[in-house]
Amino acid sequence: MAVRIKDFFIVGFPGLLPEHYGPVSALLFVLFLAIAVGNIFILAFVKYEQSLHKPTYLIFCHLSLCDFVFGCVTLPKIILKYWLDESIISFYGCFAQMYFVHFLGATHSFILMVMALDRFIAVCVPLRYTALFTNTTVSVLCGISWFMPITWMVGIVLDALALPFCNSNIILHCYCDHLSITGLGCENVRRVQLVGLGLAMFSLLVPLGFIIFSYFVVIVAVIRMSSSEGRLRTMSTCMPQLLITFLYYMPRCFVYLANNVGFTFSAPVRIVVVMLYSLLPAAVNPIIYCFKTKDIKECLKKKFFTRKIKISTKN
Repeated sequence: MAVRIKDFFIVGFPGLLPEHYGPVSALLFVLFLAIAVGNIFILAFVKYEQSLHKPTYLIFCHLSLCDFVFGCVTLPKIILKYWLDESIISFYGCFAQMYFVHFLGATHSFILMVMALDRFIAVCVPLRYTALFTNTTVSVLCGISWFMPITWMVGIVLDALALPFCNSNIILHCYCDHLSITGLGCENVRRVQLVGLGLAMFSLLVPLGFIIFSYFVVIVAVIRMSSSEGRLRTMSTCMPQLLITFLYYMPRCFVYLANNVGFTFSAPVRIVVVMLYSLLPAAVNPIIYCFKTKDIKECLKKKFFTRKIKISTKN
């Protein structure tokens, strides 16, 4: 029998003992700080450093904004649960969180596709790169990456809102997502979940297919280079993008393949794995930008180390 649910109960990590609430919430808070500080630093640094106003770093900014907002949407509620025992989230608050979780996930995937296109053009048609891939081009492509998921994610949320819900209001996760919410429905659950799965696969696999094709062509082009120095230099420019893409897609592919070959995770393990592949890249990506990107490293050296030398000289 369907009932009117006013709010949902966020379980978090099932089976976690109360004495572990403090360390877990502290770890999540440190993760939240790393995501916030790292990505805000990238946004501010690229904005105020004129030499970084280039297509590649504009894409980094869009990824950083996406990662920052995702951290703000997912982490504060679960931190409050373990700090202040605030496990309740309102009915519409849960659906809003679900919307942003999937909207940002899809947006991130499409921005990674734009990043792959950037490297594809830079390596395969380098003489036309500056003409084809301008800041305006990147802004338009990234704008489309943000706009496209808005429409179909609204449809997913409205579809889930129309479900009649049964007695349970317990979300077996650290945040509200489509599968957790629709699993509480009484009727038409399978249809709604299949529609959600189809759109999720589209937003992940279409960009992934293009990314694999792009980097395959890039790697072939690099191998065919006659100069070993040229090969190393070109691969070094692609390495940050490859690392970021690997961190985002590989854990998701692993979980998907494991489920399809019959290997099932227990609820606690599944939630930990999902939290890791959802949030760890958002904290690690700014480090990759800073230490694996030559231009950003050079700018950081000039800004901080040169200033330090000047101060030491004056003293």
